[in-house]
Amino acid sequence: MSMALRAARQLWLDCGFDASAIHRLDLSGTEAALPSSFAIAAAAQASIGACGLAAAEFFSLRGGEPQTVSVDARHAAVEFRSEHYLRVDGGLPADPWDKIAGIYRSGDGRWVRIHTNFPHHCQGVLDLLACEYDKAAVAEALARWNAFEFEDAAAKRGLVATALRSFDEWDAHPQGIAVAAQPVVSITRIGDAPPLALGGAERPLQGIRALDLTRIIAGPVAGRALAVHGADVLHITSPHLPTIPTLDIDMGRGKRNAQLDLAAIAGRDALRGLLADTHAFIQGYRPGGLAGLGFSPEDIARLRPGIVYVSLRAYGHTGPWAGRRGFDSLTQTASGFNLAEAQAAGSDAPRAFPAQALDHSAGYLAALGAIAALHRQQREGGSWHVQVSLAKTGHWLRGLGRVDGAMDLPVPTLDDVRPWLEESDSGFGRLLAVRHAARMGLTPARWERPAMPLDSHAPTWTG
Repeated sequence: MSMALRAARQLWLDCGFDASAIHRLDLSGTEAALPSSFAIAAAAQASIGACGLAAAEFFSLRGGEPQTVSVDARHAAVEFRSEHYLRVDGGLPADPWDKIAGIYRSGDGRWVRIHTNFPHHCQGVLDLLACEYDKAAVAEALARWNAFEFEDAAAKRGLVATALRSFDEWDAHPQGIAVAAQPVVSITRIGDAPPLALGGAERPLQGIRALDLTRIIAGPVAGRALAVHGADVLHITSPHLPTIPTLDIDMGRGKRNAQLDLAAIAGRDALRGLLADTHAFIQGYRPGGLAGLGFSPEDIARLRPGIVYVSLRAYGHTGPWAGRRGFDSLTQTASGFNLAEAQAAGSDAPRAFPAQALDHSAGYLAALGAIAALHRQQREGGSWHVQVSLAKTGHWLRGLGRVDGAMDLPVPTLDDVRPWLEESDSGFGRLLAVRHAARMGLTPARWERPAMPLDSHAPTWTG
C-alpha cells in the first residue's frame, strides 16, 4: 500500500467511514513531484482523494450508484500550487506578496518571519518596529530584537509573525504539545436535530447549501472542494476586510459571491436569514471573531438545528496559541518545517515549501470533515462542529515521512502542468487554471459557476 493510500485510509477511518469503501479509491503515481523533503504529493493525493471518496459515498447515501475515485500524484501536487498557474486573458495576475513580507535575522541570531500582505498587518509591523516601509529598514530594526520577544509583542498587537523553530523546539513548546494531542479532523456533535430532508441528486452534493465565510487559501479551498461536487456555495465577504485578488479568482471558481457587513445589524440579520436554508457553514475568521457577533457554533446550531459548522484555525483549537492569528507560511516557520527543509537542502537560510501545502491540505481536510458530518447528520441527525487547523495539518504531513532525493527537483512550470489545465470564462476575463484532480467514475467533478468579483451576487439562495 502506497504512502498516500495509507494516509487516505487513516483519514477515512478517523472520519468514521466504513473501511469497505476504501477499495474504490485509486491513487496512482508515487514519484516526488515538488522540490521538498516532505511528502507533499502524497498529502495532496490523500486529502483530495478522501474528500472525493466521501462525496461519492454521500452520493450513494442519497440513492446513487457506488463509484470509483482516482487521483494522480502529479496532478494533485499541481493542484496544491493552483494559484501559481492561474492566468487571466493570458496574463499573470499581480504578485500577492507584500514587498517587506518574508524572513529576517533577529538580533539574537535566530530568524523571524513576518506576514504583511494585509495593509493593517503591514502597518502594525512598521509601527512595532518604528521603521520605514523598506526591506532594508525592516532588517535593521529586527536586528535589534530577540526573536521570541518580537513574536510575542506582535501577537499581543494582533499581528502575524513567528520565530523559526526546529521540530524539537516545537514539540517541546506548549502549543506544539497541544497540537500533537488534537485529531487531524475533529467532528463533534453539538446539538440535537432530525435529519434534514434531502432528495435524490444527479451529483453528490447537489442541493447542499454551504456558506463560505473565509479568505485567502485554506477556507476557500474547502468551499471550492464542496462546489466541485455540486454544492451551492455562497461566499460571503465583508466590504471592509482586505483580500488578495489573485486568490479570490482561483478560489472563487464554482461559487457565488456576496458581501455583508457583519458589524452592522442589517448584515447580521441577513446572515441569520440565510442560515434557515443552509446545510454547512465554513468560517476562518480570527478566533472568537464570529462568536462575538453571535455566530459561534452553538449559536448557529440553535438558529439552524442540523447545521454542519466548520472552523479553521492556524495553531489549533486548544493551547496557549489557540487564539493567535496565522497563515501557512508562519505555521511552517513556527513548527519546524522551514528549518527541516533548509537542512535537507544543505542551506543555512530557512527554506519554505514549494507550495502552500498546509493551506491546501487543511482546506481539503475541512471539506472531508464537512462531508463526513453531513453523512452523520443524514444517518443520525444532530448538529455538528468540524475543526481543522494548519498546525495539526502540518503535524499530519510530518507524520507521513520524508522523501529522499527530491530537493533538487525543478518547480513545475506552466508548460509542465498544461495537461491539468482548463480554460473558462469568468467575471475577470478568460481563465486558464488547474482543474480538479479527483476523477469520479460516475459524477465528473466540475465547477459549474464561473469565478466572479466578490460583490457580484445578492446575499440570497435564490439569486
